[in-house]
Amino acid sequence: MRAAVVTKFGGPDVIETRDLPDPEPGAGQVLVEVEFADVIFVETAIRRGGHGKFFDVEPPYVPGGTLGGRVRAVGPDVSANWIGKTVVGRADGFGAHAELALTTTDLVEVPPQLDLQTAVAVYGDGLTALMLEELAPSMTGQDVLITASAGGMGLLLIQLAHKAGAHVIAAARGEEKLRLSRAQGADVLFDYSKPSWEKLVLEATDNRGADIVFEGAGGGLGAAAFSVVKDGGWFSAHGAPSGNFAPIDPAEATRRGVTLKGIMDLRADSTTATITGTDVITRAAAGDLTPVIDQLYDLDHLSTAHQALENRTLRGKALIQIG
Repeated sequence: MRAAVVTKFGGPDVIETRDLPDPEPGAGQVLVEVEFADVIFVETAIRRGGHGKFFDVEPPYVPGGTLGGRVRAVGPDVSANWIGKTVVGRADGFGAHAELALTTTDLVEVPPQLDLQTAVAVYGDGLTALMLEELAPSMTGQDVLITASAGGMGLLLIQLAHKAGAHVIAAARGEEKLRLSRAQGADVLFDYSKPSWEKLVLEATDNRGADIVFEGAGGGLGAAAFSVVKDGGWFSAHGAPSGNFAPIDPAEATRRGVTLKGIMDLRADSTTATITGTDVITRAAAGDLTPVIDQLYDLDHLSTAHQALENRTLRGKALIQIG
């Protein structure tokens, strides 16, 4: 099979397309003929050698998590009923950026009313977005600030907050991303590449501060967003495209009565949320979650997709088309 391989930690140029042996499903595994795979910002950080305490991987490795395609074969203890079905799920570890990938049986069959490209685009970000929706207080009638609002997950969070009846404040970099945020339901837009944007957020909330903040930018932008969550509010620091998560002092959050959530609250092995992949696909089929797909790349141009993510040029999602 053909697969993208991260040959060593480094820039996008360390990714090569290689011919590898076809994987064989073992106990509890399913072999999928991959048609589409997601590509997200955290994969660029892993490729550079970052986030080692969250992701145990060493080069050479085949990257990629979320995938969709047709089940070719199953392990000896897995029902043969999976064979031939069109599914979406996650690679077992990494490995989605290949013609064939191993998954666990934690798959969702894609319903006929949802095309596979959309299912793959919504699955990973949708899972996180619905976890955040469940963990957060009710958004109805609340001031909700969403940073990195024009990213794949930011746009889904705007949709959820808008449908819940929130006053949605979107923050992103540049007019094009802000226009996209408005198209998904944002009420107020702020360009956080401009100085003192957080003061404008305060003005938009009559100086009360935001009730709920979904912080997907990280770094100094995340710290600025924390400064405008109201005392007694709710704040999620879940994004790190700036290089690190928002540097929030838990003692300061406690002093201000702010409920603070981080990346560990969104990991499958540590979250208290009960959201499943089936929930994501069901909500997407119902029209509650509509991913915005900006670019499709083929397997040979995965490095270009990584570069676009790092350069912040995408408006919404990028997918890798393999099948």
